[in-house]
Amino acid sequence: QYQFVESGGGLVQPGGSHILSCRVYGITLDYSALGWFRQAPGKEREGLACISSGVGSSYYRDSVKGRFTISRDNAKGMLYLEMKNLEPDDTAVYYCAVHRGPDCSDYVCCDDTDFWADGTLVTVSS
Repeated sequence: QYQFVESGGGLVQPGGSHILSCRVYGITLDYSALGWFRQAPGKEREGLACISSGVGSSYYRDSVKGRFTISRDNAKGMLYLEMKNLEPDDTAVYYCAVHRGPDCSDYVCCDDTDFWADGTLVTVSS
């Protein structure tokens, strides 16, 4: 049985920074690519970033490249997303996900056959 515990959702000022954390229980992360997605109101879910297993190569969607940083700590079962220069368009439910395999497909790690958290809401507003 696996479980995700996401933390860090909330209200953020435009231009501000924020970190999302995702603790994964019941899945060994060492051999899995990990990723973050988001779904804004009225829009489809989109991939944001993926980090591979092993050397941990990372990939980003163009709209967040240079502002968001994905990282992992396999020993702690943790995945992180550091976000800077947040904009109102970044308002969304953010999801962490674990791929069944080791590699990223560019900035998208996972599909519906993989493991997903329930999501945490980040609202960027003054």
